[in-house]
Amino acid sequence: MTRYIIRRLLLLIPVLIGISIVTFAMLRLIPGDPWEVMLGEHATDAAIAELRERMGMDEPLPVQYLRYVESVLRLDLGRSVKTNRPVLQEIGQRLPATVELTLGALLVACVVGIPAGIFAAYRHNSAFDLATMFGSLLGVSMPIFWLGLMLAYIFGFLLKWLPPSARLTIGVEMQTIAEAWGLSTGPTGPSSMRIMTADEFFSGFYVLRAILTGNLTALRDVLSHLVLPSVALGSIPMAVIARMTRSSMLEVLGEDYIRTARAKGQTEKGILLKHALKNAFLPIITVIGLALGTLLGGAILTETIFSWPGLGRLVVDRILSRDYPVVQGCVLIIALIFVVVNLLVDISYAYVDPRIHYE
Repeated sequence: MTRYIIRRLLLLIPVLIGISIVTFAMLRLIPGDPWEVMLGEHATDAAIAELRERMGMDEPLPVQYLRYVESVLRLDLGRSVKTNRPVLQEIGQRLPATVELTLGALLVACVVGIPAGIFAAYRHNSAFDLATMFGSLLGVSMPIFWLGLMLAYIFGFLLKWLPPSARLTIGVEMQTIAEAWGLSTGPTGPSSMRIMTADEFFSGFYVLRAILTGNLTALRDVLSHLVLPSVALGSIPMAVIARMTRSSMLEVLGEDYIRTARAKGQTEKGILLKHALKNAFLPIITVIGLALGTLLGGAILTETIFSWPGLGRLVVDRILSRDYPVVQGCVLIIALIFVVVNLLVDISYAYVDPRIHYE
């Protein structure tokens, strides 16, 4: 297992290099000059040329890329062209919102999709099975932007049950974790990483922050804001998980050991949960892992519709302003998370099924 993990971690290097090359090249093919955007439309050619030279953007692209790789190896993703702030700080402020939304969407997808798939397989060809398959087909086919708008309109504006946008109601105050616990907020770690404190980063997780500070009012408000975007974003993985669970369970329920368990008089609940689901869980884990990685990088529409200040909106805003360093940093971070999640999914196979060995 250890050698397998080391091999997979080493494979991260060429994957990230390839992603960085593609992103670096594609951003520079986008029409427009970020330095002109930065200086304004009335900037002179001489001022633009001076800024490009000062930022090292007048050099050949291979030289620019090598300098970029060198800075990444120092854990320095550069500074934003638009705000002149460190890229890691920009990402660190937006990443908690995206992770929170992703976990909320994945929770909705698993809580609804897995039980629906189990009961659809157990009641094969019943009305519930047909309804589940129709619902999953509808969930896969329904555009997220349309579903998000409908959810916000119906539950946010017509019924007024849930907030239609944002992460927190204006006027709801929350202490930081350090303030509530009386901790020091000084920066720690290497100088290149001293761009934001651990308290600032973890306080960006509003649910965690409200729980650790004991603010029940803020917790209810944060959770109410999280419901609609989580349902919208989780609709597609919910449908995929339901279909995969049903398919995997149908295959397992036809095995001999299931008939033997029934012949021994075991309850249907015990057979489904202890025998069938456990053996059918490997493909379900794969789908959940892929869904987690996809949700982290695919929340752009959901974040835009619900005014959610996450990485998706950051990438869109900075592409429009030609902010190369921020876009490159976001893509690298998302790619790294995606690959690490897939590695964790592969490792989990050995714990779910002891027959699997990686050595």
